Amino acid sequence: MTTGSNTHPATASHDRAVQNSAEETTTERMTGSQAIVRSLEELGVTDIFGLPGGAILPTYDPLFDSEKLNHILVRHEQGAGHAAQGYALATGNVGVCIATSGPGATNLLTALADANMDSVPIVAITGQVSSKVIGTDAFQEADIVGMTMPITKHSFTVHDPQEIPRCIATAFHLAATGRPGPVLVDVTKDAQQGMMDFSWPPKVEVRGYKPVTQGHIKQVREAAQLIGEAKRPVFYVGGGLIRAEASEELKRLADIVKAPVVTTLTARGAFPDSHPQNLGMPGMHGTVPAVTALQKADLLITLGARFDDRVTGVVDSFAPGAKVIHADIDPAEISKIRYADVPIVGDLKNILPQLTEVLEQEYVEKLPSLDAWWNTLDKIRENYPLGYVKTDDGLGSPQYVLERISAITGPDAVYVAGVGQHQMWSAHFIKHENPRHFINSAGLGTMGYSVPAAMGAKVGRPDTIVWAVDGDGCFQMTNQELATCVQNNIPIKVAIINNSSLGMVRQWQNLFYDGRYSNTHLKTGHGTERIPDFVKLAEAYGCAALRCESDEDVDETIRQALEINDRPVVVDFTVSPDAMVWPMVPAGVSNDLIQIAKNTSPDFGEEA
Repeated sequence: MTTGSNTHPATASHDRAVQNSAEETTTERMTGSQAIVRSLEELGVTDIFGLPGGAILPTYDPLFDSEKLNHILVRHEQGAGHAAQGYALATGNVGVCIATSGPGATNLLTALADANMDSVPIVAITGQVSSKVIGTDAFQEADIVGMTMPITKHSFTVHDPQEIPRCIATAFHLAATGRPGPVLVDVTKDAQQGMMDFSWPPKVEVRGYKPVTQGHIKQVREAAQLIGEAKRPVFYVGGGLIRAEASEELKRLADIVKAPVVTTLTARGAFPDSHPQNLGMPGMHGTVPAVTALQKADLLITLGARFDDRVTGVVDSFAPGAKVIHADIDPAEISKIRYADVPIVGDLKNILPQLTEVLEQEYVEKLPSLDAWWNTLDKIRENYPLGYVKTDDGLGSPQYVLERISAITGPDAVYVAGVGQHQMWSAHFIKHENPRHFINSAGLGTMGYSVPAAMGAKVGRPDTIVWAVDGDGCFQMTNQELATCVQNNIPIKVAIINNSSLGMVRQWQNLFYDGRYSNTHLKTGHGTERIPDFVKLAEAYGCAALRCESDEDVDETIRQALEINDRPVVVDFTVSPDAMVWPMVPAGVSNDLIQIAKNTSPDFGEEA
């Protein structure tokens, strides 16, 4: 994925902080733990999500006195990590979480891996046992730096308190620039307790780290030439474009080229759903027009996307007739999975205006007509619109619930989805008009993501309505963070799409395992023991709680939820376990074999 550098809110204050100072600086004597707190303050951090423990306790003492840092006490460190992610994705700023050594630190692993897969800028600060006992299997000792090396952008171990400002400033710089991602700073207990001379800003030099932000003009011109020759081009847009804050630049370019646009799961909202060129989401559960457009394209204009397997299906059969322009800030992604005929390394915030300028100056009157291409796609769009069929069990339709949440709440809200069927339905049936308004766990697919990530998003954007869309399975993994929301006045709204099962796993069991529903019935929904009863659970946490069991009551229930703003609201939407996500490309086959229902594929005839 792609992000920018100097122009982004995530980087502006942090980059200023890490510049070498030409002025004389004064020093102040303090402990390492005080230096941690002061460094965060100097970096402009306002909110931290964390949970104290023995090895990080020295830092929690000066944190108690800080008037600039709002620490939010979570109920589980994984919640702190996901909250930092939600905060980062909703605001564009670096999210911060903090935990103690051993199990506290290891509880962050899932969130760090998630942030790494989805290129989310967060900094995790962990306590570590004292330097003298490292390697002795001391109480709550864990090699968290070693564990996180494969799932972070970088990791630090700090033994010397004098190094704390430099390491923290560097961590923020690394997290927010280039391809963003998680950075871990592990500080030993004796480094926190030791004395140091604090000065700001620290001198930061990251050897070998210099992200390229400007696209090479020769490659930009080659890209323009391919666009000028293409008869069936498609913009294939990934979450990197949102990280780059380049949505407006994309709109301008798309208006010139007039090609269809598909937006991946992490890119929903990068290009408005209401725009006539938007074909929706591609991939395993993509729309028929989006999947078909990629398969029949002669040119992929790939922007901040990484050719994920959930998009491509079988790689060898993906977009077989297409040349590829691939623009990304991470050179490692280019030609990693699909050869790029024109590679462009750089920040999309800069690349897209470069490309637009060349097209406007040299190609705007020479661009081929795409009427035939659009005639084909419009027929497919007309014949295979996104939709659903109500199940015959009389229970609610999850798709309808999400359609109505979207329609009644509006596109200015932030929607945070968990993982599974409800995530796919949210991607399709919520209308996405703006970037940073749809947040979800895509690359790692982390159950339990929604509630804490929504909490973080609400902290970052307190004046915005935030809906957590969760499944009954996902919700049971991290619902303890409702206590955090209640105690910290974070009034998120939670829509539990309760089909009483691990829905996506059940769908696969239905399609590929002859309906043998092995260990997927959760018994939380209609006609079951309701273990737990989500309404009672929510009330026990101090939340407002509602239940909706039919489509006829959906609108009124949503309106009730929207009227409650003094505490979190949890709505148990009881829906049918038989509802499935369509379209679908079964795993291990070509995208050409997309299905619109069980064992039913589109009949394109001469359209495609």
